[in-house]
Amino acid sequence: MLKVEGLYKSYGKTQVLKGANLHVKPGEIVVVVGASGGGKTTFLRSVNYLEKCQKGSIQIAGEYLLKDGVYASKDKIKELRRNVGLVFQGFNLFPHKNVLENLIEAPIRVLKQSPEEAKGAAMEILSFLDLEDKAASYPCELSGGQKQRVAIGRALALKPKLMCFDEPTSALDPTLTGEVAKVIKSLSGEGMSMLIITHDMEFAKQVADRIVSMENGIILEEHIYAKNNE
Repeated sequence: MLKVEGLYKSYGKTQVLKGANLHVKPGEIVVVVGASGGGKTTFLRSVNYLEKCQKGSIQIAGEYLLKDGVYASKDKIKELRRNVGLVFQGFNLFPHKNVLENLIEAPIRVLKQSPEEAKGAAMEILSFLDLEDKAASYPCELSGGQKQRVAIGRALALKPKLMCFDEPTSALDPTLTGEVAKVIKSLSGEGMSMLIITHDMEFAKQVADRIVSMENGIILEEHIYAKNNE
């Protein structure tokens, strides 16, 4: 589902990614851990074209976003970005829109769905996330765990093939972290491929098929954890 090879990213003279490599198989959950400043978030944002890299290749669902340092056409980039859902660390929900409106905004604008179609799909997602009763609520009325589930639902509304999470539990207490872990496990049961950045090793072990470590802009090849091979 995702193949990243030889990825380099610099900000001026500061090199953040130094030849990072990572493959995520269809339906696999890969968690990347490591100290702050190691390049994890930059790597994740590069997969979704929120950061542009100078060298390397990024392949999503068999198609190249970046090949040998050259990016695809603008139209191809737009197409591929629709295959990648991103859940931000700070939720980034629209505060002036209720939960349902947060979910239908992108499908209507990006996928050109009718409001009726988008609402129908959004309610199915909210049902899956156990949030049907919060459809008319605003972000300020939700708990942290509920906000994170809404953020996940908003990403799911674009029907991505790969879900990316940037520190999804950093602002949550253990109980709310459990809520998010439950949702991720449910998505795994549906065959969703996921790439997760976190500092929370206990959370990582709850959800991951594989955990790899990233240091100094390089993802270490050693798998520091893998299900069925702890």
